[in-house]
Amino acid sequence: MTTFNLDEYLGIAPDHPQSFHFFMRENFFHHINIQPARTHIPDGMITGDYEEYCASYEQEIREAGGIDLQILGIGRNGHIGFNEPASSLASRTRLKVLTSETIEDNRKAFIPGEKIPECAITMGIGTIQDARRILILASGETKAEAVAQAIEGPITASVTASSLQLHPDVTFIIDEQAASRLKHKQYYRRVMEMTALLDEKPQR
Repeated sequence: MTTFNLDEYLGIAPDHPQSFHFFMRENFFHHINIQPARTHIPDGMITGDYEEYCASYEQEIREAGGIDLQILGIGRNGHIGFNEPASSLASRTRLKVLTSETIEDNRKAFIPGEKIPECAITMGIGTIQDARRILILASGETKAEAVAQAIEGPITASVTASSLQLHPDVTFIIDEQAASRLKHKQYYRRVMEMTALLDEKPQR
């Protein structure tokens, strides 16, 4: 297995408790049999030519054969990765300035008085769209509007998760609260039930 993380805060060292390097080591890599050389996370401590570094991250993904499964969350403003509203739907890995809303959402994870990252390196929407399969998870009422806009709203750069409507293989896993503003929720339940029934029928 080879892994590529979506993003990392700029200016956060790998051993910082709120870095994605730290999170992945503590919650995943230390619990599975994977060679460290096969794990890839953007370097939040780079300085200088960000475009060159981000292009090299894209190249590493291509050389690995692309991404088979992309796992995503969704921000309250509908962003995926750190592709904030108004991000290009064709964007690739790049340095991105975070919105004030995202910075405030992140504040609770940092020590009071600690400087909150204002930028991040993130895969772009185009990079995410290249994945063969996408899995997106959301929970809670605070994500309900973003989920509804992503699934049922227009495809727009104002809600970058809405771009997933263009992908042929996306699965949303959400709880009742996150699904509360979906207009066609009952239909989605029926689709799931019918799909399960069809899968149970013997093949001829």
